[in-house]
Amino acid sequence: MKLTIAAIRSGTEPVGALPEGAFHRWLDDPIHCPKCDASYNLVAPWDEAVSKFFPETSRPLVMLLKKAVFLGHANNHRVSHFETSGVVVRSMTAAMAESAKPRPL
Repeated sequence: MKLTIAAIRSGTEPVGALPEGAFHRWLDDPIHCPKCDASYNLVAPWDEAVSKFFPETSRPLVMLLKKAVFLGHANNHRVSHFETSGVVVRSMTAAMAESAKPRPL
């Protein structure tokens, strides 16, 4: 099962696309930076988040996101959107989203 979990900084909008699915579930426990007051809310696809084995399958991905948030403290939490894809964590900033928008001719 390929599970994707997104971590979005509290008070910001998602920069990238949310995980695929008709409905999303905001997980109950956000990730907090241990050095400051930054927190990130977790989003997962509804079907996978309500499955029986979700706690076991999501644990390694949540640990990767916690590490990414902890490392993000060094750059003042500029990254507002993290997303897991297998063992890779992609980070997205608002500047990246602006450069990805199509420009009018």
